[in-house]
Amino acid sequence: MNRISHWIDGKIVESSSGRSSALFNPATGEQTGAVDMATVGEVDAAVDAAKAAFPEWRATSLSKRAETMFRLRELVDANRKEIASLLTAEHGKVLTDSLGEVARGLENIEFACGIPQLIKGDYSEQAAAGIDVYSIRQPLGVVAGITPFNFPAMVPMWMFANALACGNTFVLKPSEKDPSVSLLMAELLAQAGLPAGCFNVVQGDKVAVDRLLGHDDIAAVSFVGSTPIAKYIYETGTANGKRVQALGGAKNHMLVLGDADVDMAADAAVGAGYGSAGERCMAISVVLASESIADELVAKIAERIPAVKVGPGNESGNEMGPLITADHRDSVKGYVDGAPAEGATLVVDGRANVPADGYFLNPTLLDNVTTDMACYRDEIFGPVLSVVRVKGYQDGIDTINANPYANGTAIFTRDGGAARQFQFDVQVGMVGVNVPVPVPVSYYSFGGWKASLFGDTHMYGPEGVNFYTRAKVITSRWPDPSTSTIDLGFPETR
Repeated sequence: MNRISHWIDGKIVESSSGRSSALFNPATGEQTGAVDMATVGEVDAAVDAAKAAFPEWRATSLSKRAETMFRLRELVDANRKEIASLLTAEHGKVLTDSLGEVARGLENIEFACGIPQLIKGDYSEQAAAGIDVYSIRQPLGVVAGITPFNFPAMVPMWMFANALACGNTFVLKPSEKDPSVSLLMAELLAQAGLPAGCFNVVQGDKVAVDRLLGHDDIAAVSFVGSTPIAKYIYETGTANGKRVQALGGAKNHMLVLGDADVDMAADAAVGAGYGSAGERCMAISVVLASESIADELVAKIAERIPAVKVGPGNESGNEMGPLITADHRDSVKGYVDGAPAEGATLVVDGRANVPADGYFLNPTLLDNVTTDMACYRDEIFGPVLSVVRVKGYQDGIDTINANPYANGTAIFTRDGGAARQFQFDVQVGMVGVNVPVPVPVSYYSFGGWKASLFGDTHMYGPEGVNFYTRAKVITSRWPDPSTSTIDLGFPETR
């Protein structure tokens, strides 16, 4: 039985806690191993290792840090198939999706390779007579990342690439549901030349999380997960004096106007709604269908669903795998069970004809959903697509803006004016125009608004660099000592 342990100070460290969590293959339901649950002392050991490594790493030249990122980039690229296989084995997503996850994570390492340019300060000569003023950005120290089960490779890369490149040291607490890739990442970082202690992994649960949030030597915490936990992370971390970015849940809407190409919109809805079994924070879970094309759109989505190939992620040709756990599958199924009683129309029932083994639920389509239904209000995080019928543009905008989540959204239209107005009006952090899953490229930043983000800084890209550094402004003068006098007046620039 495979045992997943911690990575502390450059080596694997087995836990002495006596606590572990079982690991399962979601496609078969078979237990494949167990992951250690860290003690408070083991978290402290990881933080101590990161703290001890920080002075040397912080003093390492920018060119050397960039070189390390370049080496890591090549290693991740060379090992992308192995990484993807681990993702599929523990998360369940199909191999093509796993490879896509690695590719999008790799983009963030590539961005971090440009850290000498990204971290540059500013300089103003002669701001006053004989005085220069300049700014620099410096690393925070030891920072932590707490990452979700749905992207166990990509989201850590969102965090640690920028964090390390900026000169911080890092402690990762991955999801206990699919932790194996975290150790592979640690090994690749070591191969890239990252000194021992700069990157550490503690496996665990709330015990580990709470210790990271309360540890005096942790300067900042990055988190991606559900909104209730994001709120807890933010409130607890900031109460303990830490800088926190906590990305929460989503209920992403796709507004389809009457002039849209209905076939293209149907294709997009199926891909964005059922990809990775809906276990994406950027998944489209609500289609706002303009009344003039609603019947046609629902019919076209329904006719496409049977063609979606559902099965084990490691089998060629499958397009959608299982859900992560049996409990989560049952939770998603519960929303399907309850929707008709609330008045929704069950157009395609994903509970039928599921594979006998594993935690599968087929693509499900609900029509005539209203905003007071549980299937609309809650983040289901599964292959359930809800269609809400709207009168048109304004009704759609009002529905989106009234929702407490504001992670991603999309509009499908052939009207450029409507599209431009949509990006102006919509109160959502990431917007797609005829793009159903508008995840920004690595040189922008990722994050939503409202209940989808706690904190004022988005993930990765330029905002990620700002998050993992702090500004220092220096006012400098080198006068002739013979001219020195006592001046009690307020400093002047003129």
